[in-house]
Amino acid sequence: MALAPQELENSASKFAEEAIRLDSQGSRGMAIQHYQGAVESLLKLVRLYPDYKLNKIYVDRAKTYQNRIKALQESRGFDESDNTLTPHNGNSGSGSNSRSYGSVETLKANFDDLILKEKPNISWDEVVGLEDAKRALNESIVYPAQRPDLFPLGWPKGILLYGPPGNGKTLIAAATASEIAGYFINVDAASMMSKWLGEAEKNVAKLFLMARSIAQKENVPVILFVDELDSLLGTRASEVGGEIRVKNQFLTEMDGIVTKSKDLQLYVIGATNKPWSLDSPFLRRFQKRIFISLPDIVERLRMFKLYTSQLHVDGNLKLEELTKIAEGYSASDIRDICQSVQLRVVNELFESGKANENDAETRYITTNDFKDSLKSRRPSVSAEMLRAYGRWTEQFKAL
Repeated sequence: MALAPQELENSASKFAEEAIRLDSQGSRGMAIQHYQGAVESLLKLVRLYPDYKLNKIYVDRAKTYQNRIKALQESRGFDESDNTLTPHNGNSGSGSNSRSYGSVETLKANFDDLILKEKPNISWDEVVGLEDAKRALNESIVYPAQRPDLFPLGWPKGILLYGPPGNGKTLIAAATASEIAGYFINVDAASMMSKWLGEAEKNVAKLFLMARSIAQKENVPVILFVDELDSLLGTRASEVGGEIRVKNQFLTEMDGIVTKSKDLQLYVIGATNKPWSLDSPFLRRFQKRIFISLPDIVERLRMFKLYTSQLHVDGNLKLEELTKIAEGYSASDIRDICQSVQLRVVNELFESGKANENDAETRYITTNDFKDSLKSRRPSVSAEMLRAYGRWTEQFKAL
């Protein structure tokens, strides 16, 4: 009978934990055996559940353990035939070789590697467009931070930003933290889920504990930004490994913020490109659900003006014409287009052999340069994807 996914993950976690302990103590032969047990459990999990979205992380983890096994084998001349360590003649197995495969320290979980804590310095003006999102974030975060007495019924603590990639979800969340002079804690959900095997639910608890501690001790607002939220809270045909425990832990923490800490200036902003993947019980914890859409014609024009203001452009550059051609392009697409035309003229200068001359400059960038770039670079968001966002927005949008 096949092992349940939870059993395989727990088995891999126990093998890995013991391997690292033995490795740290210098018991290399036993450490290798336990690393091999972890690798076998991980690869069996991948084989039994081939469609699981975290398989890449599990495979990467297995490779890391295999590299450590190789380092230990080479360091003392490991004889793979009998799983014992034997003296090695010569210096080919010296530390320089083993270091190329990493050390035991690289295998130990470090919670700080999961997060980025900062006080951003980004103004609303740097976020082009997204007026609906700015208004919703003002109502939910900025105004309550300034006048909490005006909100006797409390205010939303959970905000979901969803939409196609490359349109400013992270930027607007960081700008909101800057508006309230608060901390911005940026977390990658996929890393939290499985970067360290069996640690996911513990990391969720640590994350919220840290955020609460900062908000309380320093008496400042804190925005906890969780990117790729669907990696943590997504709906799947079968729960694999510790997913149920992680979801329950996150749900408990969210309930604590929304219902038990009404006056605490702690907010959870989740971002996802796949809102339809989220489990329905979590949607109601995100009282505000904001669509971060593609830029409209006015916003595209502002973006072209912003980026071309730093370039050596022709005075007759027809930005309005370019704006119309760029319909359907994301904010990051537009920036990439402006960057590509700059790369083109710089390349021409170097190929001319004049780049090293002190007064050499690139030629003026023309409208045709942009048109050529637009022809060779298609939008990163498909029409089918936009229709999917439209359908989901009709059902679940909450500004």
